[in-house]
Amino acid sequence: MSDTGTGTETGACPAGLAAAPPLLPAPGPEPEGLLPPGVAAGTSSGEAPRLGSFLARAAAATAVLTVLGAVLGLVRDQAIARYFGASDASDAFLIAWTVPEMAATLLIEDGMALLLVPAFSLALTRRAAAGEAPGSDPVRDLVATTLPRLFLLLAGGAALLIAGAPWVVGVLAPGLADPRLAVDCTRLTSVTVLTFGITGYFSAALRAHRSFLPPAGVYVAYNLGIIGMTLALHAVWGVRAAAVGVAVGSVLMILTQLPMFLRLVPLARPRLPRFGRPGRRAARTAPPLGFAVLAPVVLFVVSRQSQVLVERFLASTLPAGAISHLNYAQKVAQMPMVLSLMICTVTFPVVAQAMAAGDREKARLRVERDLGLAGTVVLLGTAVVLGYAPQIIEVLFQRGAFDAADTASTAQVMRVYALGLLGHCLVGALSRPFFSSGRPTWFPAFAMGTGLLVTMGAGYALTYRFGVDGIATANAIGISTTALLLLMGLGTRVVPIRTRAVALSLGRLTGASLVAGVAGWACAPLVPDPVLSLAAGCLLVPSAFFLTGLALRSPEVVSLLALTRRRFLDGR
Repeated sequence: MSDTGTGTETGACPAGLAAAPPLLPAPGPEPEGLLPPGVAAGTSSGEAPRLGSFLARAAAATAVLTVLGAVLGLVRDQAIARYFGASDASDAFLIAWTVPEMAATLLIEDGMALLLVPAFSLALTRRAAAGEAPGSDPVRDLVATTLPRLFLLLAGGAALLIAGAPWVVGVLAPGLADPRLAVDCTRLTSVTVLTFGITGYFSAALRAHRSFLPPAGVYVAYNLGIIGMTLALHAVWGVRAAAVGVAVGSVLMILTQLPMFLRLVPLARPRLPRFGRPGRRAARTAPPLGFAVLAPVVLFVVSRQSQVLVERFLASTLPAGAISHLNYAQKVAQMPMVLSLMICTVTFPVVAQAMAAGDREKARLRVERDLGLAGTVVLLGTAVVLGYAPQIIEVLFQRGAFDAADTASTAQVMRVYALGLLGHCLVGALSRPFFSSGRPTWFPAFAMGTGLLVTMGAGYALTYRFGVDGIATANAIGISTTALLLLMGLGTRVVPIRTRAVALSLGRLTGASLVAGVAGWACAPLVPDPVLSLAAGCLLVPSAFFLTGLALRSPEVVSLLALTRRRFLDGR
């Protein structure tokens, strides 16, 4: 799916968004530079709120593609579970998959976005301020000074990873009896260091230009590549087929965005990159992206993804299948978190441009609204996971080599993981405002490093006694520590959010989530068939969540119910 609207170089309204109902309330008049395509700066107050509707439609469309990508991700995991179960082969692949997972976090989901969305937003702001004045285009200069260097750097990193695969596997999983299969899979997946980097660059540029559909569709293409290769080649290459699929899918991610990137982003003439200082013209107009800005982002993202490294390091000492149980549980449990962060993904360019324009009040309102909405989504999902984890795993995975014992172990771990979902959501949501100004900031890295140390300490303390449940508990404790530090630090360092009000709102939503989760846990065994039980839970849990939220006077629940009433009962 691609954008087909009449886009300009400052963005394009994604096709198919016009009919989508707005899910987010319009935040009121927007400052200059924050208006969607087609709404010029200085428009009347009646036109300015179109940005709120545009963001709502963009969030809805992004969520649809994200859900489709997540469904295909489940199909991918089902294929791997069906053919390889929870075994030495699946453990080997998952160890190799650590490389793409880290690369995705660093180069697509967090790192590249946190660096480049503010940079492109600043370049677009400078372009708008310059108007028709002659001179260099800040967006073109930014691409010219960053993309060639990035390509060469990532290509070198992929080559080093291929050569050092045995060492990487030895560090990630020293407890493996025979690491050769994991080494082969690691070499096959190493290309993602390059392909994910280009994907993340394209995604950041397109989102800054308000084009959201191609970036949202990359995981659809990625999972299709893995599924196709696994189904076609598993009988010949075994689990290596899935590793080939990772490489093929990562190339499809680039192709998904390339047409729109070429359409919206102006490119300078190709030239051989020089790793010295940029040309004087580019230096005047391109936003700075030096080591001082890069290092805090990289350290934060690497520390965040190191949570997975700690888990797999500890799980490699447990019986075969432990890494697989952790992986399946985490992938399913984190789906609500991924959906909740779609709101922040869409609004991040708005926050970045507000910070570039110096409008901190606008940024505060947007961040507070995003935290409430994201918290509502992730805590509703948490309640479903707590109540119906066994039914979810049985419906999704219990077939072929994945038996009832695997279902029980995975479901138990998934319930423990669910306790940290709010923390994961808040870390993703709160980190964006910290980096939205494009200036160096080390506090997120400090908070993430502190949480990682907590995870490591708790993991070593709990794994020996509680096995994979102890690892999942350590994850929840560590990420929640990081979220608390970021929440306390944001208001005093970057955006003056009302920390106490936000915490109180999230506390009410957490209470509603616990009540709904307990209700689901109690009622789930009453329906023996897992599909019917899960279907009943999809009605029971949201009802209990919203009724409890209403009783607790949660502002988000009250607002959503009022919006629903206006739209479906009053016809407005």
